[in-house]
Amino acid sequence: MTAKNNRSEETALVTFDVIERKIYIVRNQKVMLDSDLAALYGVTTFNLNKAVKRNPKRFPEDFMFQLAADEYDSLKFQIGISNKGRGGRRTMPYVFTEQGVAMLSSVLNSERAVQVNIGIMRTFVSMRKMLSTNEEVDKRLTELENKSGETDENFKKVFAAIRLLMNPPNKSDKEIGFIQKGKKIK
Repeated sequence: MTAKNNRSEETALVTFDVIERKIYIVRNQKVMLDSDLAALYGVTTFNLNKAVKRNPKRFPEDFMFQLAADEYDSLKFQIGISNKGRGGRRTMPYVFTEQGVAMLSSVLNSERAVQVNIGIMRTFVSMRKMLSTNEEVDKRLTELENKSGETDENFKKVFAAIRLLMNPPNKSDKEIGFIQKGKKIK
């Protein structure tokens, strides 16, 4: 297999689902970690950040910022990043907003970077469309609830269930606990 075929296969592996799982909400913004972007682009995190630091004017704070310790701890808990001293990072990671990811294409000049960037931009646009649709449905549900002031309990339950489907609880809200010996789970 040639190097060109390997590259096109690697780029093909960067799907909407893969990218979507690497987008997090930090400070009420959709962002991607520098390490995730580096893996997608096929470069080291060190080299990605070095390219960014060589072009500081291209990355204002609304394009990229460094996580605070508590934000990083929250992400480590959510996605299983290793702790310091176990092969993990020694500095707080940088995160890139949608505009910062777009700007990365100007400092990472390779065929793979262009293809990955196109995939990431399409994912952000798709997510924005889904969010817009959810907001529109929520608005219409509210209008329906308000129109029929005497809506019975069954309709209220249906509206609540629809809203829960539109905005599922965070993964970190899962219940935790243990099972006592001798007790069976049904």
